[in-house]
Amino acid sequence: MPPPDFPDRIRALPKFDGPFDAFHLAAQGCEVYFASYPAGTTIDSHHHETDNYGVITQGELILAIGDEEQRVGVGQWYHVAAQVRHAARFEQDTSEIEFWFKADVDC
Repeated sequence: MPPPDFPDRIRALPKFDGPFDAFHLAAQGCEVYFASYPAGTTIDSHHHETDNYGVITQGELILAIGDEEQRVGVGQWYHVAAQVRHAARFEQDTSEIEFWFKADVDC
């Protein structure tokens, strides 16, 4: 079920075919996702080819980079640089807007 905090226009975007629920908006040099994670979701350690930024719109992200863990709440931004291994978990229903920038492209 789509998270209630995304407007109808956002929920009408194509759905992301990946390990979490998201609506996908393509942009030049960047992919934009409106993502939601049910409480209890965990994402194992991985990395991206992209430079990722996100802002939490509902709930809380628990982001692990190396041995450090940070809690990112509503209205807060986070950044994960390209090629950096990281993991995530969600103790509560969470939504966010994610920007996956191609590392070698200026937008």
